[in-house]
Amino acid sequence: MTSTDDPSGPVRTDPASTGAAARRGPLRIGDKVQLTDPKGRLHTIALEPGRQFHTHKGSIDHDELIGGAEGTIVHTTGGVPYQVLRPLLEDFVMSMPRGAAVVYPKDAALIVTLGDVFPGATVVEAGVGSGALTLSLLRAVGDAGRVHSFERRGEFAQIAAGNIEDFYDGPHPAWRLTIGDLAEELPAQFAPGTVDRVVLDMLAPWECLPAVTAALAPGGVLACYVATVPQLSRTAEALRESGDWTEPRAMESMLRDWHLEGLAVRPEHRMIAHTGFLLFARRLSAGTSPLERRRRPQGSEPSAEDRAAWEDGEITAQAIGTREATGKKLRRVMREAGSRSRIAERTRPPGAAPGAGTPSIDRTPEEDT
Repeated sequence: MTSTDDPSGPVRTDPASTGAAARRGPLRIGDKVQLTDPKGRLHTIALEPGRQFHTHKGSIDHDELIGGAEGTIVHTTGGVPYQVLRPLLEDFVMSMPRGAAVVYPKDAALIVTLGDVFPGATVVEAGVGSGALTLSLLRAVGDAGRVHSFERRGEFAQIAAGNIEDFYDGPHPAWRLTIGDLAEELPAQFAPGTVDRVVLDMLAPWECLPAVTAALAPGGVLACYVATVPQLSRTAEALRESGDWTEPRAMESMLRDWHLEGLAVRPEHRMIAHTGFLLFARRLSAGTSPLERRRRPQGSEPSAEDRAAWEDGEITAQAIGTREATGKKLRRVMREAGSRSRIAERTRPPGAAPGAGTPSIDRTPEEDT
């Protein structure tokens, strides 16, 4: 009898799944740990023998946490209690080193769910940034799937690789990374119709539509994440004009916690409001015309001048208000990402075999060429 036959039986999980061992059991050297003080302030640290976490009211020895269970309360030398837990995926994303703005967990959840990213799927991602969305995609496809990320900037690629290795306790077997332009590299990496899902987090998704259309299988899902209304409009119009896609669906998400204290139950004053627009569409079979939707009559069509003002001009990070990370900050973040493997190397006993390490990201793996 299996656990599915007996609801009261133990739930079986595959201990070999990448990162599973790092999510349970006693706290280990290199683990990220989230410390929460009585005011609810969060502090994320990487455990290393001999190190200390310092506050203005005393310190906590890392050695006091290593080997212990999560879900405990420890005290600083000044007597202040701190709750000890491993960070959840959301906590990890919001505290991890970043060189580029991350896709927030609330948006990543919608991309995985509404994009129907399933175990074993082949997913292409363009614009890896700091690796926040990649973490969710890898968890969704599992070890048997494939996530192939494309990133133009080598610094961001290195930061993302470090964050992924930190979260999964080593390189993920389902992840591949190519440094280069998606429109140029995608046809060389994937045969036509062999990709299940595509996620574009970039300034001008419409420029990559020909390559994406060729690679995506009929019925496959395209998800685009853009920051501004002009980007959203231009992407939707490009999808419609191509004739290869279903009617685009656009949305944004807003997340607000609630204050719970006795009978004082109310919305919190602060919330995570607009972070970006999500747009979804599905690939039609070759030679199929899109279903023509009935629309309410609108006013006059926009003039050529109005359309030119809306669509012309290059979309740049500066134009949409994205702040570029300085070179100094990028170098610091590159040093911070991948802390787990560096701590493991520093604390490795003499003569012990080194860890697997992060695979090279400056070239395409031989199996993908």
